[in-house]
Amino acid sequence: MFKPFQQLTQMQDMIRHFTPNWFTVTMGTGVVALILAELPVAESLMWSLGAILWQINILLFLLFSTLYGLRWMLFPIEAKQIFKHPMMGLFLGAIPMGLATILNGFLKFGITLYGDVALHIVQSLWYVDVALAVIIAWVVPFAMYSQQKHELKTMSAVWLLPIVACEVAASSGGLLLAHIDAGQNAVAILLGSYLLWGISVLPAFAILTILMLRLALHQLPAKELAISSWLALGPIGTGALALLLLGAQAPQVLSSIGMQALGDIFHYAGIFGSLILIGFGVWWLGIALLTTLKHRKDLPFNLGWWGLTFPLGVFTLAILNLGQQLALPVICHVAYGLASILILLWVVVASKTTQGFYHGNLFFSPCLKAYVEKS
Repeated sequence: MFKPFQQLTQMQDMIRHFTPNWFTVTMGTGVVALILAELPVAESLMWSLGAILWQINILLFLLFSTLYGLRWMLFPIEAKQIFKHPMMGLFLGAIPMGLATILNGFLKFGITLYGDVALHIVQSLWYVDVALAVIIAWVVPFAMYSQQKHELKTMSAVWLLPIVACEVAASSGGLLLAHIDAGQNAVAILLGSYLLWGISVLPAFAILTILMLRLALHQLPAKELAISSWLALGPIGTGALALLLLGAQAPQVLSSIGMQALGDIFHYAGIFGSLILIGFGVWWLGIALLTTLKHRKDLPFNLGWWGLTFPLGVFTLAILNLGQQLALPVICHVAYGLASILILLWVVVASKTTQGFYHGNLFFSPCLKAYVEKS
């Protein structure tokens, strides 16, 4: 572990121990920024606060990307050990998910603040985000199968991270479609986003099935991983949100190739499928809450606490979007209640993370420790 940040003699110490789980900060901060803009109270103020938080999130993503890029440049051998570590490599999925919240922010805030250039940025970076998500969805599980040692009793919901990034990109695709003209490009984005949904949601449900078996056979996770139970809301919430966003755009997009009837099917299927997924999410929310309460007296703070933010955030956005599409205020009010809880959680986690960053006690690379011990 590190001495206090003020006593770090070289910037290289921080770079050497920088790990991709820091990108979960951008995931949680980004989704809170987007939710702030949806709140019906003091709308202009909430929108402005969301825009400020989104721009801060961009700076955080750039900072983290620089630090992690420098680690690969300055310490490439040590950086490669991430693919051998059974836990830390999973957090590579946080990179494209953090980027996706920034892209969504360009659509929510950037077009108003910067004009059409924001849309051009999203159209370019969306493909980058998709490429990162797909590559990580292949490479990280393959590393799990070929280079790492795993046991059922040590499994956790963190396994979901490299998989969920694809459906997050699919949700971003649905948002992007609302801002571009219907045509061949829009059709490609729509169908590609459904493919991304399939790449992510189906493996994620396989992981959730194994996780339920692990919980039944080996009981609750250790206190250090108690918060990871909330991660299950990620693929459930994002899966529902993607179905809603893509389904809403499908009729208009597919009408450009004479298949509006199919688009209508996608629309209704999105609403129906999201209802089922949200119901599953309500069950997982209860399990996650009970798990957290079980360990409430001795929960140690770590970056895993950001698992309280992004999964709950996308689940909240899915409920809100469902309420808006069905024009049912009661569903929207449920989402607003969850949003209020999310904002409070974000304040707590962000303040603790800021303190840990300042003092340097959150900079610790488990994969580096294992490499040094092995050497």
